[in-house]
Amino acid sequence: MRVDRFLSNLPRFNRQQVRMLLVERRVTVDGAAVSDPQHEVREFSRVCVDDDVLQAGKAARYFMLHKPQGCVSATSDPQHPTVLDLLDEPDKSELHIAGRLDFNTTGLMLITNDGQWSRRLTQPQTKLPKVYRVETEQDIGPDYAATFAAGLYFAFEDLTTQPAELQLLGPRLARLSIIEGRYHQVKRMFGHFNNKVIGLHRERMGPLLLDMALAPGEYRALSEEEIRQV
Repeated sequence: MRVDRFLSNLPRFNRQQVRMLLVERRVTVDGAAVSDPQHEVREFSRVCVDDDVLQAGKAARYFMLHKPQGCVSATSDPQHPTVLDLLDEPDKSELHIAGRLDFNTTGLMLITNDGQWSRRLTQPQTKLPKVYRVETEQDIGPDYAATFAAGLYFAFEDLTTQPAELQLLGPRLARLSIIEGRYHQVKRMFGHFNNKVIGLHRERMGPLLLDMALAPGEYRALSEEEIRQV
């Protein structure tokens, strides 16, 4: 939200007062005086007028988890353990998952309370790659790469997938990079060739690689540099 709108929404200030507060640089956001009415105020921002705290802000939280098999990508589930059950953190109800994984799919999962950050990471418009290691039941043919690069038509959604990049690692092992996250997309892409995916592991989302030091079920907080990369 723009800082002028944030202040105008408070009953104590009218629009003229807001303009004067900004002109006089009496408004601070996260400790820095601001005069631009379009300066962004987020739920994590600390906003003050003079020494009066209008919004204390809260800490933005970012975690990387190595998702194991048999775990649901949900905040709660009546039958199965969820990825949030693996976190020993306070106020877990405030967290959400940036890019879900299927029940038996393993690998990188990012969990945060920052919706703007997670949207940048997952929306197809940002074209950030999601990279998977894929193991198949049958050999991967020489025509797969060209087909994936051209895009596949999904009749259920009536759309053609964005170009995807396939790197062959072995007769039945490949690395696939996609920029979307359609329902069971990777399995459906290989299903086009009637080749069943028997192992699926997400290695990377955008610039963020799964920390190889994390065993399945383990997690850690992201570094400041990792957060900024997104």
